[in-house]
Amino acid sequence: MANEKVIAGLQTIVTDLAQQADGHALQSRIFASEGFSKLAEKYAEHASEERGYVDKCIDRLLDLGCEVKLEAKKEGPVFKDPVEWVKYDLEVSKAGLAWLKEITEEARKDYTTYDILKEYYQDEEEDMYWGESQLELIECIGKQNWLLQQL
Repeated sequence: MANEKVIAGLQTIVTDLAQQADGHALQSRIFASEGFSKLAEKYAEHASEERGYVDKCIDRLLDLGCEVKLEAKKEGPVFKDPVEWVKYDLEVSKAGLAWLKEITEEARKDYTTYDILKEYYQDEEEDMYWGESQLELIECIGKQNWLLQQL
């Protein structure tokens, strides 16, 4: 049987990442309504990727003979200002990566789960770097110029 901490981590990913995917899909629609088509497309794709990781974690829990739960999700923030959203999303990535690193390390002896978590970690790390680079770009060229690039 798999490590109980890893099983709990997979369930947490199922719950929290499904919430995050819904949030990214919602933000995508908000950005689209504001005319920021590049941001809308990015976050729609991001939501789709996250749903894929949720599916992988559900499948892995089932493979391990575990019960998968449909847990309640807490309300999440919604932003109209794209820059404030990028700042918020970056902080979520940083906190999530710290937690995910622990669970990934815990799964090292379960190669299949480890590979899923490692792939997810790498994707989240890439998202974190994107957020950092966008905030650096905003600092360099200004918010209005950055927003123009997102149209």
